[in-house]
Amino acid sequence: MSTLLFARWRRGFTLIELLVVIAIIAILIALLVPAVQKVREAAARTQCKNNLKQIGLGVINCADTNRGVMPNNEIGRMQFTGNWKDDRGSWLVHVLPFIEQDGLFRTATANAAAFPAHPDTTGNTLATVFNSCNQAPNNGLLNNVKISIFRCPSDPTEPRSGQGKGCNYIGSLGPQCAVGGCGQDPYQQYCNGNAFGWGYATSPNHGNDWNAAGIRGLFNRLGAKMRFPAMITDGTSNTIMVGECMIGTNDHLVGGAWWHFNGGTAHATTIVPINYPTKPYDFSCNVNSARNWNTSWGFRSGHSGGTQFAFADGSVQFLTSSIDHGTYQKLGCRDDGQPASIP
Repeated sequence: MSTLLFARWRRGFTLIELLVVIAIIAILIALLVPAVQKVREAAARTQCKNNLKQIGLGVINCADTNRGVMPNNEIGRMQFTGNWKDDRGSWLVHVLPFIEQDGLFRTATANAAAFPAHPDTTGNTLATVFNSCNQAPNNGLLNNVKISIFRCPSDPTEPRSGQGKGCNYIGSLGPQCAVGGCGQDPYQQYCNGNAFGWGYATSPNHGNDWNAAGIRGLFNRLGAKMRFPAMITDGTSNTIMVGECMIGTNDHLVGGAWWHFNGGTAHATTIVPINYPTKPYDFSCNVNSARNWNTSWGFRSGHSGGTQFAFADGSVQFLTSSIDHGTYQKLGCRDDGQPASIP
């Protein structure tokens, strides 16, 4: 009988008590979520740093193996024909054997008897392979190959649907001129460093030069031969080699063709400030669009406060968005002769 009475008089939680419990749980979740996000971003940033480290060392080892000639974009017969699709692969293709992707490299170049010698107007070249990829993006030899170290987990953007796996890492043009093509070029003034006492002259736009003297950084689009480390007279520890970019914010990267010399792999200049706010997938040609090369062809990341870079000595450094712009240009330029150090 006493048990029955106890059961009859036992009361449940009141509405106020339930609301208090829910409020406490909500507060705990609010405190926990940012902490979890910070842990995830820290892990993503570390992974991204490791990717850059491997790629940077791959570039150095590739140059050492090729008697000091850096891997650079090769356009094949475009020098003779003007065909922008006639290329022999991006610098990333050349680096594949040095980042544990030798099998993929051999498969990709199996039909190119002249690789990596400069082709002339006749004969078989890598153009046969890479043009095929460019014309058939869903079935291309390299287009759908996912290489984990080519992607930073902090980048939420992806290539356009059906256009490849993409790559977040770009060879630095240094403070190369890069007219935007949209009539809005706020950063073009900085490609003449002599006007600011930064020690470098105006250069051909977009790294489009077969002559190494016209290239301010370590990479270019047309295959100018860069000697490593002979052409880095400012010192390898003070010269940016490779940096990050978000795929959707660059109209060349968004195609996902990391194997193609014009696929965004050497399309970033330091004249654009770090993490300049470019609107992803906006190709309307305004000042903040991914189509305006004078603003979109910069280094940017999903990391808070800055972007990571592999320097020419193999180290990886985080440069903040607030870095002095002159210092940033000097770190980007290989031969300005100006003192500069990583902040």
